[in-house]
Amino acid sequence: SSRWDPLHGGLDYLLEKVGPDVAVEAMMSSTGHVFYGDLRSHERVSIPFSTFMHSCKSYLGGLNAADDSSKDKGIGEEPTCSEEMCSASLENSEQLYLAQVSILNTENKERCSLEVLKEDIQEPIFLKGRPFSSINFWMSRAHMRSSTHYDPHHNLLCVVAGCKKG
Repeated sequence: SSRWDPLHGGLDYLLEKVGPDVAVEAMMSSTGHVFYGDLRSHERVSIPFSTFMHSCKSYLGGLNAADDSSKDKGIGEEPTCSEEMCSASLENSEQLYLAQVSILNTENKERCSLEVLKEDIQEPIFLKGRPFSSINFWMSRAHMRSSTHYDPHHNLLCVVAGCKKG
């Protein structure tokens, strides 16, 4: 959804849409912004979605620090959060990556922490009538890399902002 574009208010939109109390599982890499297929190089941590979004806003605000208009939009404002809300601290946020956070999962509906975002997703015309088994949300706050890998399912990747390099 273009409403999700971080350069056009998407982070605020996602914060408002999902709400402050939703926890998501994030991947935390022991190797910085590089995520290898080897599961030993990262761990899953629970983090409030709002904490991750505030971290993204802070990072984006740093990139736009010279642009006075960013202050008018609220970008770059430091989040306020309690100690428990920031358990996966913002200092390590460059090592955090939201990977496979479920929006739709026909096999396990309880796993869908971001189900509210499904109403923003338009089904591509070429997939009309074909059933979906899952829709997942992936996001990092900055450039990141992952190793070449194969997935067991057929996938369709939609990039909202940034690019996927081969």
